[in-house]
Amino acid sequence: MIQEFQIRVLPEQAANEQSLKQFIGRDKGLDIRTIHALRILKRSIDARQRTIYVNLKVRLYINEMPQDEEFTRTIYNKVDGKPQVIVVGAGPGGLFAALRLIELGLRPVVVERGKNVRDRKIDIREHKVAPESNYSFGEGGAGAYSDGKLYTRSKKRGNVNKILNVFCQHGASTSILADAHPHIGTDKLPRVIENMRNTIIECGGEVHFETRMDSLIIEKNKITGIETNTGKTFKGPVILATGHSARDVYRWLYDNGIEMETKGIAVGVRLEHPSMLIDQIQYHNKNGRGKYLPAAEYSFVTQVEGRGVYSFCMCPGGFVVPAASGPHQIVVNGMSPSNRGSKWSNSGMVVEIRPEDLAENNLFTEELKTKSEELKATNKHHGQWTTDHRPLTMMYFQEALEASCWQQGNMRQTAPSQRMVDFTRKKLSYDLPDSSYSPGLVSSPLHFWMPAFITDRLSKGFQQFGKSSHGFLTNEAVMIGVETRTSAPVRILRDNETLQHVTVNGLFPCGEGAGYAGGIVSAGIDGEKCAEAAATYLGVRTE
Repeated sequence: MIQEFQIRVLPEQAANEQSLKQFIGRDKGLDIRTIHALRILKRSIDARQRTIYVNLKVRLYINEMPQDEEFTRTIYNKVDGKPQVIVVGAGPGGLFAALRLIELGLRPVVVERGKNVRDRKIDIREHKVAPESNYSFGEGGAGAYSDGKLYTRSKKRGNVNKILNVFCQHGASTSILADAHPHIGTDKLPRVIENMRNTIIECGGEVHFETRMDSLIIEKNKITGIETNTGKTFKGPVILATGHSARDVYRWLYDNGIEMETKGIAVGVRLEHPSMLIDQIQYHNKNGRGKYLPAAEYSFVTQVEGRGVYSFCMCPGGFVVPAASGPHQIVVNGMSPSNRGSKWSNSGMVVEIRPEDLAENNLFTEELKTKSEELKATNKHHGQWTTDHRPLTMMYFQEALEASCWQQGNMRQTAPSQRMVDFTRKKLSYDLPDSSYSPGLVSSPLHFWMPAFITDRLSKGFQQFGKSSHGFLTNEAVMIGVETRTSAPVRILRDNETLQHVTVNGLFPCGEGAGYAGGIVSAGIDGEKCAEAAATYLGVRTE
């Protein structure tokens, strides 16, 4: 017999299966000797009060053993000789698109400008930005090195459980099926991604690394393939899943009349606290999380003068990492290993920016333009710096702010930083705390050189967060600049029904880089939808 129960237990009870059985036996009047197996279906921590509880949904196997696996397998058959679809980008959008194409009996050809997930790790460790193999470019996309956080609010976009089960099928812990905020971990995710690649290849698909798409092939208003930097041409409809940092792709699309629009982003800093302090605050205990609780998470959001100020991509027990994808940039992000065991916790702290804000608030200032002259000389820009609403304007703003940050960081990957309270008081920090950011920090007045539209709202937001969470606003915390890659600065326009580009047939803009996703899971969901749309385009049934 199988029975399911919702229970509420102490952390030490949740940590041990025998303790759970004893609790359930007492609470439900069951003989624990008859409970042959127990599975946790859902798990969340309730830390609203001083006594911390763990909420669990459990499945009991009474007088029997489970006959099935803990996850649902997807069947992937051979697709040798089947019609092919080109998938540009091997991030979550591209990988899940490729796997779904195989399900539908189509042959994916994946091209990825960066290296495979193992080799690109070496490039990342060097702290020298390799233009084609870095934090953003390479197998797994940016998510591979932001630790595989799988929490999403996009329940209405598609089948979240399908995405999680595919990860489990390829080696992820089945705990991601139960946890309220599932997380694979930077140390575990590369192997999962390699297994996904192997599935694609074993089924007859192709994966080409260090192969950059340089142009789409357009014939009579129809995409028929791509040309690459290797000289190879790949033919077929194209799923474009290049991620939010492939700025050369945006420029090519703009130059060749592929319709896009500018969209809002969020910009700010990485905020790093000692993890012990966050544990003490969130768990209401001076001793921190203790033996049975995970590193504490937090989530803050408020409105300041009509714009959102919020925490983003919180990494408990993690590290701040350099995330630039080109020369003369400093960009930071965060990641955590699976055990979330470092002595620091960080999150992005960002301010919402809408396209109209650039002109109305003079965000695209002369100072930013001047500090970006060298970047302008390195990259091809379209005309003069501008504050109009052309599709690439928000991208230009990102580039200019990243270049300004690079100059503040002494033109290396050393990141400009400021203690949290000093920032709110507009004071230079004369020293800085220890940090997980391995290239190093340099004290810098972020309140002075970053746009006031951002810094004034961040400061007020910090003060509000400090009132609601005593101890959060502290000079033990350090702000590290800048966090700019929260989402794509453009949206590549597509038809809502067919998911094809609005004017060009055979092109399926996909995932976060196209402006239709906001993280690993939502990008994976969008990848599957684009695969289904490409199948329909080729006359293949998707039901």
